[in-house]
Amino acid sequence: MKQVFFLLLVVMIAAFAPPAGAQEQIWLQIEAQPTLSKAEDRARAYAALFPDVAGFALGSGWYAVVLGPYQDRAVAEDRLAALKQEGMVPRDSYLADRSSYRDAFWPAGPAAPAPEEEPAPPLPPDDTIAAQPPEAPEVANLIDESPAEARAAEAGLTADERRAVQAALHWFGFYRSGIDGAFGPGTRKSMAAWQEANGREPTGVLTTMQRETLVAAHALAQAETGLAPITEAEAGIEIVLPTALIEFSHYEPPFVHYREKNGSGVQVILISQPGDQSTLYGLYDALQTLETVPLDGARNRSERSFTIDGRSGGVASHSYAELSKGLVKGYMLIWNPRDDDRMAHVLAAMQESFRSTGDKALDPGLVPMSDEHREGLMSGLVVRRPALSRSGFYVDGEGAVLTVREAVEGCNRVTLDLRTDASVVFSDAVTGLALVRPARPLAPPAVADLLSGSARPGQEIAVSGYSYEDRLPAPTLTFGTLEDMKGLDGEAGLARLSLTALPGDAGGPVLDGAGAVIGMLLPRDDRAARRLPDSVAYVAQAATIAPRLAEAGLAPRASTRSGALAPADLNRLAEGMTVLVSCW
Repeated sequence: MKQVFFLLLVVMIAAFAPPAGAQEQIWLQIEAQPTLSKAEDRARAYAALFPDVAGFALGSGWYAVVLGPYQDRAVAEDRLAALKQEGMVPRDSYLADRSSYRDAFWPAGPAAPAPEEEPAPPLPPDDTIAAQPPEAPEVANLIDESPAEARAAEAGLTADERRAVQAALHWFGFYRSGIDGAFGPGTRKSMAAWQEANGREPTGVLTTMQRETLVAAHALAQAETGLAPITEAEAGIEIVLPTALIEFSHYEPPFVHYREKNGSGVQVILISQPGDQSTLYGLYDALQTLETVPLDGARNRSERSFTIDGRSGGVASHSYAELSKGLVKGYMLIWNPRDDDRMAHVLAAMQESFRSTGDKALDPGLVPMSDEHREGLMSGLVVRRPALSRSGFYVDGEGAVLTVREAVEGCNRVTLDLRTDASVVFSDAVTGLALVRPARPLAPPAVADLLSGSARPGQEIAVSGYSYEDRLPAPTLTFGTLEDMKGLDGEAGLARLSLTALPGDAGGPVLDGAGAVIGMLLPRDDRAARRLPDSVAYVAQAATIAPRLAEAGLAPRASTRSGALAPADLNRLAEGMTVLVSCW
């Protein structure tokens, strides 16, 4: 009976044992991506470095990028350890068998037959698997060289191979000289620095393995960004761009837009337009109003070029433009600050390669544009807008501006005319007045002369203000009548106007016919229990303003004006003293 049971057991083992010659397939899983497009991009990048890249769908909906296959687990473990040690694959790479994977998505294209001596495990009839590429040479089997052998191997390098080593050292920040293929003291020093940084003896002569590891890592890093020279014929620009991270979007003169690709968070904008120094300076000011050019960061402008670096928690950007032969050319690179390390290499490549070609700039007629669209230099870009803007007016010769308290309350930044940063000297809750000083002294076209006497009720007055806030480039005059030199409830220090004003007018100077400032327009209080008609407006009288300015160390100018100004002169005076005060 025991013999019968033993024979039955042998038959069962034989029935369920794998066929003769079948071997386990071992894979090195190096990445997993949540989308097929990202996984294909990563497989393509690794394929530039390894000949045995494959990709499979995972049951979880993710996609695996793998190396292999291997039939010997020990060989697979050795290669995985070697690749991790050399920094060629992520530290969390691991071994997996074929049962972990579903359909293949890489290599792309029709499947090639698998080697007969190593058949793949059987799969369900509806499963289609691309053939696996031939196994790569085992890195673990390579033997490193002695210094003498390394020198001998180095002597056999071609000029291109030597330049490739220098380019790789440059990419990783160890080399800063020209890529000339000459291994002088600078190159030797950078090689030693690379060796030391990677835990090797700093001999200054790379072994074959070290050299191949360095160049391969450079190739992988470049494949991740897709750096490639681009000739933009319409704009007359040649530049290296990260083609794996961006793709062409559209022309919108004076810009060529490249949008992010596969969620990279990277954008590039090329700049090309005819112009002179005023065009260059105007572009410098305009770019700083964009959402993609944060306020923090270095700025530098010379007579022929400028650079702008912007940085916030979520956006970083670098902008450059230059003026040459009547053309303004440049570029913008925009990225997420979390990607700083990689984008430093991209920016360096763009800076080194940027070149204006020929005498051609982007043709404004390249795409149809409406008149309104053509007027806006920043068309197609998201312009940073202030939270609110109010009016103000110059009260001294260095550019101090009096405005209303609501223009500066709760602001991270205050600007004058959208260009000049200003600091708050005081913000008075009782009077509703606020005083701001520019970050650097200004030369106002006109300074307010405050009325020293009493104004005459019934006379015609004009309020100069930015009625439409920052939507118009200059203030407007709104005419009305001075009704009384006190409030409706007899409040002293106020004057009452018959005038219909808009919120942006608040803070503007109220002028009489001679151009003297009788006060400052106050904002409407729509939260009060009693709502006044729209034609009723209140003014802080000059007699209230003058002592408050004196307390802040200013000497207010008293008006000596008499007679009536011509309308054009009054408008010129009002425009010269009125300032747009913006809260950011």
